[in-house]
Amino acid sequence: MAIKRPSCPEGRIVVLEHVSRVLAGNPLGDPHVRKLHVWLPPQYDASSAKRFPVLFDLAGYTGSGPAHLAWRAFDENIPERAARLVHDKRMAPAILVFPDCFTALGGNQYINSSAIGRYADYLTRELIPTVDREFRTLASRESRGCFGKSSGGYGAIVHAMKYAAYWGAVANHSGDAYFDFCYRADWPNTLHTLERHATPARRAGKIDVARNAAKLTPGIDDGRVRRFLEHIWRKERPGGAEVHALMNLAMAASYDPDPRAPNGFRLPFDLETGAIIPVRWAKWLAHDPVHMVRAHRAGLKSMRGIWIDCGWRDQYHIHYGTRQLSLALAKARIGHTYEEFDDTHSGIDYRMERSLPFLTRVLAC
Repeated sequence: MAIKRPSCPEGRIVVLEHVSRVLAGNPLGDPHVRKLHVWLPPQYDASSAKRFPVLFDLAGYTGSGPAHLAWRAFDENIPERAARLVHDKRMAPAILVFPDCFTALGGNQYINSSAIGRYADYLTRELIPTVDREFRTLASRESRGCFGKSSGGYGAIVHAMKYAAYWGAVANHSGDAYFDFCYRADWPNTLHTLERHATPARRAGKIDVARNAAKLTPGIDDGRVRRFLEHIWRKERPGGAEVHALMNLAMAASYDPDPRAPNGFRLPFDLETGAIIPVRWAKWLAHDPVHMVRAHRAGLKSMRGIWIDCGWRDQYHIHYGTRQLSLALAKARIGHTYEEFDDTHSGIDYRMERSLPFLTRVLAC
């Protein structure tokens, strides 16, 4: 049965070409000239004077802003959803911005990293001023918010903490949290994938584990990570296990970058034994939202609104992290809305049905 799309004013998409100084010369060689897609609500063209609040959409890992504009079977893309919500008077008119922050590692966490690029600065120091200059925005943090799912949700809540001067409200859908569950449990699979690119190839028989382990410097690539990355970059369509391994490497490049290390980042587990490297894992935990609340109370308290939700069947176990995050916020007396729903981590854009109206309601119009 086909879904009939709502017959309501759709607004329009404007595409800018933005030349970034911040991303120029980034370590992955990713493009610094990128398209910036902006959705203008129907009310934008109805008046030449009215100004609008702005919402930035932070895409999840392996996603990008432009992908959220694509046609979807039996579903709405984000501009279509926003147009319907505005038409039904459930959401105040707002300008939506769709940045392209994709990288050769499959994405980023919307933070600055010497191994990936300065994507927090890209958003706050370049794209925000560009949008405010090119469109009739309410150009203040009190009228500007960001939202996202998964890595995008992580980016939203971390920006509320560390970049509160730019944002007035955020929505975090199933954003990465409680790294001991959502990442650590998956690293054995990553180590197994990386071992296929180790040299010499492992052979059956007697093994001197102590000698093999002694050949490795803890947290340092012995060449297998680089060979894996080159394999991925040559491949037309990486498989599921490879994408998850790439994701964990992207997280290592985000949370523990080191320009002196091979590939520009360090690893949190011993490549031979799988033993955790405590000093390296501590670098990851310093970026875990659950542990960041206390240090960033002021930024969080300044938010006009914080929305967090997660499905209680999330396959990455993120609902345990969002529960801990909500608890940490409550203990710090930081106002927020936390909801759970009966679903997984996948295909949950319909949750924006609740978060987008929330954001436009709390932001100054």
